[in-house]
Amino acid sequence: MKVIVALDDDNGMMFNGRRQSRDAVVREKIAEITYGSRLWMNEYSRKQFQDMEINIEAADDFLDKAAEGEYCFIEDTGISGVLERVEEFIIFRWNRRYPGDIKFDVIPGENGFACIGSGEFEGRSHDKITMEVWRRL
Repeated sequence: MKVIVALDDDNGMMFNGRRQSRDAVVREKIAEITYGSRLWMNEYSRKQFQDMEINIEAADDFLDKAAEGEYCFIEDTGISGVLERVEEFIIFRWNRRYPGDIKFDVIPGENGFACIGSGEFEGRSHDKITMEVWRRL
């Protein structure tokens, strides 16, 4: 599976009980990346994609259901229990720190992944968002 996540500079995924991943340009990029593929997520995450035409499958146990090559979008879920199944990480970084409630439980570079590319773009909520792609070595 390929994991998509949005993080701050402290690997925070949520702050003050709110999602960090809400940005219209990030959602558009996710739609482009996952075009023609299945995108798994939980019901909480599905709410922010409800107005988009994306092949979304929502389930509480989406990390268990996702097959090889399929995408998973996470906002409030740990993945260390399924790390052996992860082929790739696509990380959107906000390039700032928030008072995070929930932090991402895996650091790709410390778990057998290498950054194979990154780029910056302007979002609607942030002037600079960095997208990184990490693949298993």
